[in-house]
Amino acid sequence: LPGLHVFAIAFALEVSVGKTNTMMALNNSNVLLPCVFSTCIGFQDLVFTWYFNSTELIYHGKIKNKATEPTLVTRNPRVDFVGSTTKKENNISILLNNVEFSDAGKYTCHVKNPKEKNAQHNATIFLTVVHKMVETDNTVTLIIVGVVGGLFGLLILFMLIKRVVLFIIKKTQDGKKECLVSSSGNDNTENGLAGSKAEQKAPSKA
Repeated sequence: LPGLHVFAIAFALEVSVGKTNTMMALNNSNVLLPCVFSTCIGFQDLVFTWYFNSTELIYHGKIKNKATEPTLVTRNPRVDFVGSTTKKENNISILLNNVEFSDAGKYTCHVKNPKEKNAQHNATIFLTVVHKMVETDNTVTLIIVGVVGGLFGLLILFMLIKRVVLFIIKKTQDGKKECLVSSSGNDNTENGLAGSKAEQKAPSKA
């Protein structure tokens, strides 16, 4: 009986948006929202949907079988399908055109496979829309909005001091380096909610 249980899990439907579920897009640009699905036993009349903030349907498609490309059921006028299911990967990615600030939020890729007794699975992307992309370095990400004159100078001074302190700590406590590095390598692809909490906490470190 345990062997049968493991066998069933091996054929489960899986949906993925990649190793990270957070994205940043420039206002008025086009952004690719990636999504692929996999199933060991194949699929028949598979249905996939993309939702914005869990409730707004922005793309709905159907795939008859692995030898056919998806057919459109309905979509938001600004959303285009850019994936393919007849090639090696079952890619159901979409392109969101002319991104606006109001497009920031949660995008969920949902798949239902009737061939697996209507098995369902989904993955989530959290999109942030900005008016300007900022440079990053290996230790600190700075997002500066409306900072002028003295405040900017104080911020730079603070960051220099912080770097010196971190350098000293690095030299005197090398043992802690691995913990700091590994703490940022989590893969939250399969759990959108956990990914959102991790991302919301991240800016506080800057």
